[in-house]
Amino acid sequence: MGSTLFGNLKARCAADWESYVTHPFVRALGDGSLPRESFEHYLKQDYLFLIHFSRAYALSIYKSNTLADMRYAKNTLAALLDEEINLHTSFCGSWGITERQMLDEPEAAANIAYTRYVLETGNSGDLLDLQVALVPCVIGYAEVAQWLIAQPSTVLEGNPYRGWIEMYAGEEYQAVAQSASTQLDDLGGRYGASARIQSLEKIFRDATRLEIAFWQMGLDRSY
Repeated sequence: MGSTLFGNLKARCAADWESYVTHPFVRALGDGSLPRESFEHYLKQDYLFLIHFSRAYALSIYKSNTLADMRYAKNTLAALLDEEINLHTSFCGSWGITERQMLDEPEAAANIAYTRYVLETGNSGDLLDLQVALVPCVIGYAEVAQWLIAQPSTVLEGNPYRGWIEMYAGEEYQAVAQSASTQLDDLGGRYGASARIQSLEKIFRDATRLEIAFWQMGLDRSY
């Protein structure tokens, strides 16, 4: 994705992006050393994150100027509400975490900071601003999983986090990430990305740093 708008933004924020993709939380997922309590805390917070992520795609519909953009956002929102959240709930159930527990979970400061930043970016900016704030998560998880699969330190056999790694490394999620990159390129062409690359870089960098903080929140089990 180096020649894409996403690739351009990633290259401009290379140090932050590397810190995100290779975070100690990620490395510990790969070798299976992440404490169970850290992963469970992350899973609960990620459920709350997905709810706000869905709100961001609902906002994308409102911010869209074409039916095609509205339909893209609507399809993503439907996938989140009807599939992703249900899959997450089922996955958490395999770890002994109920949906009621996740709904009752206090929202961590890192979660509040990230999700409200994305929503505020969308509210105050246009559709391209909002999508740039979203892609570090959407495409980032695909890159994190690919990076883990490529590392000699990653152990899949007997790794309790193998299911998580393979879910994001799988063809289905990789296709979601590719679609998000294509959509971002299309928006960039129509919304004048080249003329506003510095402001888009700031949004991308901020969102990436908030992703780093989300990993750290999981690692520290902090609120």
